[in-house]
Amino acid sequence: MINYKSRLAIVVTSALVLTFLLFAFTTYRKDTQGASPPASQEFSVKRGVNISHWLSQSKRRGKERELFFQEKDVTFIKAQGFDHIRIPIDEEQMWDEAGKKEKAAFALLHNGIKWASNHGMRVVVDLHILRSHHFNEAEKPLWTDENEQEKFFQCWRDLSEELIQYPNSLVAYELMNEPVADDPEDWNKLVAKCLKVVRENEPERTVVIGSNLWQSVHTFEDLKIPENDKNILLSFHFYIPFIITHYRTSWTDLKDYDGPVKYPGLTVEDKNLEGLTGQLYERIKNEQKFYTIDSLDALMQLPIKKAKAYNLPLYCGEWGCYMLTPEASRLQWYKDVKACLEKNNIGWANWDYKGRGFGIVDKDGKPRKKLIKAILE
Repeated sequence: MINYKSRLAIVVTSALVLTFLLFAFTTYRKDTQGASPPASQEFSVKRGVNISHWLSQSKRRGKERELFFQEKDVTFIKAQGFDHIRIPIDEEQMWDEAGKKEKAAFALLHNGIKWASNHGMRVVVDLHILRSHHFNEAEKPLWTDENEQEKFFQCWRDLSEELIQYPNSLVAYELMNEPVADDPEDWNKLVAKCLKVVRENEPERTVVIGSNLWQSVHTFEDLKIPENDKNILLSFHFYIPFIITHYRTSWTDLKDYDGPVKYPGLTVEDKNLEGLTGQLYERIKNEQKFYTIDSLDALMQLPIKKAKAYNLPLYCGEWGCYMLTPEASRLQWYKDVKACLEKNNIGWANWDYKGRGFGIVDKDGKPRKKLIKAILE
């Protein structure tokens, strides 16, 4: 006969074994099924930041690329008050020229998603630049070559195969960043075809779709929304006025103007046009307009109207102002754009985390406190 102490020992041992098995099973599920979903089962985003120049627009590879963005960065981003990250990825980083997936790059993408999940954040995966389409290049074979379009669709088949393991509440797909088609119908047709590719295996995944010509607010009327699909997040980008947001940027046609600029108010005064000639004069003259928070809000009404007509949520996937813009104008612009976005219930992702002169941290990883305050307070 088993005495009382023996029975007690059996019960305790059984409980410990059961606890261990439950822990092991939970850990196994997490390891094999990907990251855990956020608390809410809807994909809903409010305040985010772009993780640029990691898997996009960068020549970093190997250890340098790996170290550029790590879980400690996600910890910092979360602590500031952001609820999601947008991860731009480029075809030339994620696939070789034969279309084979680059294992190291996909491993980093998975890391980024799982780190976000660990900290209760969501992720927008943005197919940023294709070999056949760069938003600032003159030649874009994507619009004329059916083979290039098929490569684009295959990118999304591969991405879906990799990312389908993550809950719909955790990850959204952005089909392509800043389409630039001469004919807006070319973009509309491509959207319809690519969405169909994604929907073959993921009917409920949130898919982010932007307008033609750099996701401009001005082209939203041309965007055709695929019918009978409520799992769409409409997106625009906001860099207006350009003379303020891209003041003295070396890669734009504004690079040679170093005269005064101002926001709010008249961006460039008449006296500062003196001495300018030719194309530079015409370019700056075109940017000479009066802007206030009210005019910024008015510009956002075009995509807002479209989103309301289709009963779809709206997202500003990029907005930011270059660090060489005079500080008072730059910080006021940030405050006003943020106020417009949030007044209109538009989720957003600032450009960017620690990229090329727009980052909320500098090149050494030090927080730009005044900028963070302007964005988040």
